Amino acid sequence: MKVHGKHIGFGLTGSHCTYDAVYPEIKRLVEEGAKVTPFVTHTVQNTNTRFGDGEEWLEKITQITGTEPVNSIVKAEPFGPRTPLDCMIIAPLTGNSISKFANAMTDSPVLMAAKATMRNQSPVVLGISTNDGLGLNGVNIMKLMAAKNIYFVPYGQDDPVNKQNSLVAHMEYLLETVEAALEGKQLQPVLRMSQSQ
Repeated sequence: MKVHGKHIGFGLTGSHCTYDAVYPEIKRLVEEGAKVTPFVTHTVQNTNTRFGDGEEWLEKITQITGTEPVNSIVKAEPFGPRTPLDCMIIAPLTGNSISKFANAMTDSPVLMAAKATMRNQSPVVLGISTNDGLGLNGVNIMKLMAAKNIYFVPYGQDDPVNKQNSLVAHMEYLLETVEAALEGKQLQPVLRMSQSQ
């Protein structure tokens, strides 16, 4: 199913080093005719790193989508009953937010939008980025993989020599994952080798 005419939520969490891979995919969704509403965590809004300032990333996503980011839980809650999303994407999804999502801790606008979308039995697509994917957070990833209406952008180890527990989604498959999820299917294979390997 194509994304043209679909209302898609796009949630960003604090894996700042991944934004350069994610933002072109947001642009791609818009170019394919989706209406994209961005959602951001407190970390995204208020953290400045060597990868860029929070304010700059917010301005950039506003320019791409034509919509200011939803930046509070109160603003995110209506996207369940009143303004339902056809699909909610969280990319990048950090280990911290993976743990919270898997254990029903809704403490950010991004997770509230995901919870609201699940309540409507619509798909939630996750693009993970965590240094702990094959560590303690592995159980949370598997918990989410087994949950109904949750789909994963294919992922793999990004640096198995130096960061053995690190898992990152292949963001270039995001659009295809969303299209499959809208049909109730998981894009396969989910586990993919890094292109550098």
